[in-house]
Order: sequence, then C-alpha cells, then structure tokens
Amino acid sequence: MEERLLKKGTFSKLYTLTAAAALVSSLLLPAAPGTAYADRGVVDLWKAIKPLTTIASAMNTGAHPDDEHSAVLAYLSLGKGVNTFSIIANRGEGGQNEIGSELGNALGIIRTRELQEASKITNVHLENLSEKINDPIFDFGFSKSPDETLAKWGEQVAYERLIRKIRTLRPDVVIPAFLNEPSTHGHHRAINVITVRAFKDAADPTVFPEQLKEGLSPWQVKKLYLPATEKDYTVSVPVGTYDEIYGASYVQLGEESRFMHKSQGMGRMYDEGPGNSYYKLDQSAVPAKEKESDFFDGIAYTFDDLAKEVSGQPGSGEIAAELKKLQKDSDEVIAAYPHFADVAKEVHDMLADVQKTAADVKAAKLSAETKTDLLYRLNVKADQLNKASAEALSLVAKVKPDTGELVAGQTTKVTVSAYNGGHETIANVSLKLNVPKGWQAKALSSASFAQLGYNQTVKTTYEVTVPANAALFEPYAAPSLTADIGYSFAGQATQVHATPSDAVAVLPAFSLALSPSATVLNTLKPQDPVPVKVTVKNYNPGPAQANISLNVPDGWSVEPKAAPLSFSAKGETKSVAFTVKASAAVKPDKYTVTAVATSNGKESRHGAQVIRYPHIGTTYFVQPAQLAIQAFDLKVPEGLKVGYVSSGFDNIDQYLQQLGVNVTNLTAKDIESGDLSQYDTIVLGIRAYGFRPELIPSNARLLKYVENGGNLVVQYHKPEDKWKPELAPYPIKIGEPLIQWRVTDENSKVTMLAPDHPLFNTPNKITAADWNNWIQDRSAYNPAQWGKEYTELISNGDPGENEFTGTFLSAKYGKGTYTYSSLVWYREIPALVPGAIRLFVNMVSLHQ
Repeated sequence: MEERLLKKGTFSKLYTLTAAAALVSSLLLPAAPGTAYADRGVVDLWKAIKPLTTIASAMNTGAHPDDEHSAVLAYLSLGKGVNTFSIIANRGEGGQNEIGSELGNALGIIRTRELQEASKITNVHLENLSEKINDPIFDFGFSKSPDETLAKWGEQVAYERLIRKIRTLRPDVVIPAFLNEPSTHGHHRAINVITVRAFKDAADPTVFPEQLKEGLSPWQVKKLYLPATEKDYTVSVPVGTYDEIYGASYVQLGEESRFMHKSQGMGRMYDEGPGNSYYKLDQSAVPAKEKESDFFDGIAYTFDDLAKEVSGQPGSGEIAAELKKLQKDSDEVIAAYPHFADVAKEVHDMLADVQKTAADVKAAKLSAETKTDLLYRLNVKADQLNKASAEALSLVAKVKPDTGELVAGQTTKVTVSAYNGGHETIANVSLKLNVPKGWQAKALSSASFAQLGYNQTVKTTYEVTVPANAALFEPYAAPSLTADIGYSFAGQATQVHATPSDAVAVLPAFSLALSPSATVLNTLKPQDPVPVKVTVKNYNPGPAQANISLNVPDGWSVEPKAAPLSFSAKGETKSVAFTVKASAAVKPDKYTVTAVATSNGKESRHGAQVIRYPHIGTTYFVQPAQLAIQAFDLKVPEGLKVGYVSSGFDNIDQYLQQLGVNVTNLTAKDIESGDLSQYDTIVLGIRAYGFRPELIPSNARLLKYVENGGNLVVQYHKPEDKWKPELAPYPIKIGEPLIQWRVTDENSKVTMLAPDHPLFNTPNKITAADWNNWIQDRSAYNPAQWGKEYTELISNGDPGENEFTGTFLSAKYGKGTYTYSSLVWYREIPALVPGAIRLFVNMVSLHQ
C-alpha cells in the first residue's frame, strides 16, 4: 500500500468544494492492510482521545464504495471526534476497474476492501446493506430511476436493512450523499429516497416490528440534511480548515481516503486554503433555525448537554451529576495530551467512571427510552476508551496465524501477542483467541501474565482445528479469527481487540480453475472439440492426491474420463488437459461444464481466485469451478489477423482468440514504429487513449493505417481519457454530462438504421434477435456530435427518452474504414451474448 504523507505544499490544485466529496482519511496510509496504527505517535493518540469530547454521532448514506462525502466525514470524525458512520448499499460490482480486469463479484470484493481500508484509516464505522456475494442489493449497472433500482434490490429488503442500521447505530444526524434528481444515478436516488423516508419510520414501532422483538428500539434521528449549494443552505461545513495536528486540511485528509479507491481512479490533490461544503436541513425533530453554525445546533453534543437533558426527569439527580463528572474526565484527558502516561491515567479514570455511571443508570428510575439512550452512548464511550487506553500505553496487540490459507479439517497454529511500547507497566495481561462456532482452539502455553513492562512482549500460541464441515471463505463476512487482549492499569481493567493483518480463509482442498472459463460452441461446427485445461492448486497442508474429472451435459463426451494428480506440498499447482465434445444434436443454448477433484471420498468443486493488490492486501473469491458454454451459430473468416491495443480494462482480445481470430496484443513499440499494415484490423480497448500514453503521439500513424486500407475499431472513451474530437478522422464529440449520454436498459429497442451495411451482413447476418439477452447496459458515453461522413448504424435509447443515433458510427477514410462504438462490448462479450459476439466479429472482419 502506497504511503502518502500530507505535508504543507504537497497539494497542487485549487478546489471548489460542494457537498458531494467522499470518505474520510488520515495523515498517513498504512503500509499494509489491517495495520493497527495508520498514523504514528501523538497523531494516533489524538485521534483516539478526540472522540471522548463528544457524545454526538452522524451517518452518511451512499449507494457505492466511493460515494462517501470524504471532506465532511473527515471534518466530523477527525476534526470534531463525532462518532461517524458510513452506510453503503452495494459493493460496486457493476462498476469499471482501473487497476485490473476483474469485473462483477471480483470487482465488488476489491471495491469493498478499498472501502474498508479507507474507512479504517479515520475511525469511520463502515457497514454495507449488501451482506453477501450475489446479495439482492447489488450494483446492476447504471440506472436512471430510483424505482427501477429499488425494484431490482427488493425495496422492502433494502429498507428493512437501512432501518435496522439506524436503530442499531442511533445516529443524531443523517446525511444522504446525493439528491433525488433526474440527472443523478438511480442507485444514488434510491438511497436518498429510503434515507429520507427512514427519518420518521425508524422511530415508528409499527415499522418492521420484528426488529423490536430482537431487542432493537425505535430511534428518532434528530436531523436530516441534504446536499446543498452556497446559494441555498442551512449549515456551512468548513472543510478547508487546516488542522495543525494532522498537518492538512479536512478536504486534503478526505481525499487521502479517496486515493484508496484506486479501482475507480479516485483521489485528487488540493491546495491549502478556505473552503466549505453546504447542506440544507430537510427534516428535524428539534427546533430548527434558518441558518445554523453546526450540524449539532439544538442537539446534545457533550456530556454536559446530556446532563441537562436528563436532569428534568424524576430520579435523575445522581445520574446528571455523574454525566457532568464524565465531562470533567474528558476535559482532563485532553489536557493531559500529548503526555502518554498522563493521558493513560486520565483515560482509565474516565473508564472507571463510565462503568459506574452505566451501572447506576441501569438501577435508576428513569424512563426506558432514556435508559436505552444513555446506556448506548456510555457503551460507545467505553469502546472508545478501550482504544484510547491502548494508544496511550503504546500497547501493540497482534494475532498471527501460521497460514491464512486453511482447508476443512486442518489443524494450524495461531499466535496472539501483546507488546508494551510505553514506559508504564501493564498488569494482568490475558491473551484470548476467538474462533468461529464449531472450531477448536487450545492454548499450548499460559495465556495469562502478571505484568508486561516496557519493550517486553508476551505471546501465546493456540492450536486451532478447523471442523471438517467448515464453510468456504466468504469475503464479506467478519474475520474468522480475532483476539481479545485484556489487561489492567491504574487499577482499572480494559481490553483491546485485534484482527489478522490479512484474510484468513477456508479454501477448497483443491482449488480448480478452468481455462477458458467461458467460451463459444459454434453450432455450425458442433463436433469441433472444446479444449479445456483444469489447473489445480493444492491447499492441503502437505502432500495430497486427487482424481480430476469433468461433469459434462448429457450426451456430451470428455477425454480422458479422469486424470490422477499427485502433489508433494501445499501450494503446488498442476494442470490437466481435457477434450470436450458436444452431442451432434446440440442446440443453441447455455451449457455448463464443472470440474471435480476427488480425494479420500471427498469432492472439491470450487476455485479460489486470489485477489491481491498492494493497497488492499490479499483476499479470495471462492466460486464454483465451472466453464460456461454458449452454443450458437457464428461465422469467422479464416486467417483474420487483429492487433489489439488493450487499456487493461477489458479482455475481449482473449475471447477473439478463442473464436479462432489471430490476435496480437500491440506494445508501445508496435504502435510507435511497428508495421501496422500486417493487421487486417486494429482494435482499441475501452478508454485506451487515457491509459496508453503512446497512442496520442502515434494517432497520425493509426489514421494513416486506415487511409492505406486498414480497419480501425475504437471502443468508447470518456472526455477525461484525453479524448479530443480530432483524434477521429472526422470529428467525434462525446456528450456531456456523461450521465445523460448512455442507455441503461439492456432490453431497450434497437433500430438498425443502415441494414444493408456490411457490419450487419458480413460474415454474420444480424437480425433483431441479435439485440436480445444483452446484460446491464446498451451503451455508455455516447457521442453528441460527429462528422457527416459517418454512417449512423443504429438508433437506441431508454424507454421514454430521445434515442441516440451516434452510438455506432462507421466511415470510409481513404481506402480503409474507421468505426467508433459506444456499445458496452466489454460486458457483453465475456457474458457470451451471441448477438454482441456476432456483431464484433463482423466489425473486425470488414474488408475480408
């Protein structure tokens, strides 16, 4: 993970702040995922004790990872110490990927890990409404409608989960990240709709009453704010304020978090200087003013404020006095800063008072509602004090498994340790390992220690046994192994929670990967063999043997029937080649081939895709080991030679190779000085001009290639991809705002405007049926203007909207052809959409 230290003068651009910034961040990004301390020393200590000064809380709701209002959340969490929540609906599965070729669920895992790391850095409490892989609340791609979004998610499912989050976390202030405006993504609008509705419903006991039976209580949010502008707002948030302790403004700190969203290309550099974000009060349960100095005007913000609220109730005199004592305690903690030992003593004094107050609240004759509220806030404060204690005492707690890759039935060792980096002696240290239900953990030595002095470490190794029926790794679940390190200081007991620095995953004993993972069966040549390579990785803790076979559809054949493999060690990888043949009577349809590894009477039928990037560490996507086969008729010219210029965001080149096309991935040298005339067609991947720096200087060579008789296919670009109208032989201007120049309904009607054009006739005859069964979208970033030389090939639009005619443009240029297409080939072709594949083959076959 890249370290980014914010110092004065490191930000280069002036900024204009609006309400739609993104998530919080900190001074220094951690060098490895899960690092306990994102900053160091006194900065970390300040971050831990600042929340002790307030009992207020705020929640920001968004649809996707990177929707967060980073500057404002940095201001709230880092600047004010407010207990800050980020609630994100889905995992971003439908987005694009700027760091790799992962899409779908694999991309959702990446974006979730990025969001977790971004949130962890600044003490923001993150939760998602989406709970698991293939959850109903998923990112199905761009939507123009909140109604469509909620229908696909299941409106009651999404709303119940949001109400549950609000009732569990009990925020004082709620801020949806976006407005419900027609120009806004339908997912964003949907979150606005249900967040605004939840303001009242979360407090209504008749709404989802089953939650109350589970122990939750209704909760009335005090205020709900919506993003606003400088011309019309209730509260102005000074996110441009420079914080001397962090050495940066809050907008700079917030952007450091956005840099974690690397798969979305987020994060910008900002200069120091004043700036504000604006919000308008939409609903309030407390007296409201036209202009406010702060989100929390009229809301209890400190323990003193809480004492005043409580003091009017019968039997509240002692409780009010104790709350005022907690106010004094928090003031003393802050006054002791930055002296670690003094802070530690004050923190533990305050922790003792919090525990006493909680006990007295339970015994007091207060209303049930007041008790619930006070106990929740005191419990939050106890958790914060536990973290502050570890920081002040420089206690480093770790849990380290011998391996993070486990299999069912395996026994491994896990070490829990505590290191004292402070000069105060810690007493009564206990090291407890937490394992899932059904797992066994046995300490191999004492887990209790009388004391721990400066620069000393205590550790306990546990023997952990994974049950034979253990479930496979779920990337969105809580960590399977954690540790609680208990200790006492100044006569007060406390504990710190620790998690491993990387994922600990139960994986298939034999991980199976099929190559290809998706392919076409040409029904014009039904007996052509389908070569299938199965790569097997041994995750057993030692030598192992397995028989590898393929389950094929009825009537199909496979050779060999099975192949034995022997592995000498964990991590060893071997491959087996199979040949699959369809039945002679195979019909156009979808078919599945599944790989199976059999060993000692047990079967493995899954693969574990390793997802590893420096900024998020290592995690896994476990899924069935299958090959998807789409059978349909397809004509591909013999000897077709294509040069592919990949941007890294699509893998269409791989699918063209499977179809029998001779594909060469062009290097920078090929583009700058190679012989381009050897290629029948050159294809530019999506957004290639933005990510292949040699393209723009070499664009004249590409156009000359066309002029001399070549066929150049250019897939969609955004304006920020350095696209300029003059890059095309005849100008093409991309429409803005981008949100309005796309077709999101994959079932929308398509009219072929030039049905006699070769693209619709050679070598494959394209009919209306070829526009069926597309996925997610039709097109993105459509052109708004183009030269009259282009043939407009199709007309298409979302229902009820004007249709675009610039989605698919082709023109003769010299002896060759230039085609620009905003159709989302990069989604359709990996999904094996027959019509999209036929069209793409036609597009690269022009002049053949």
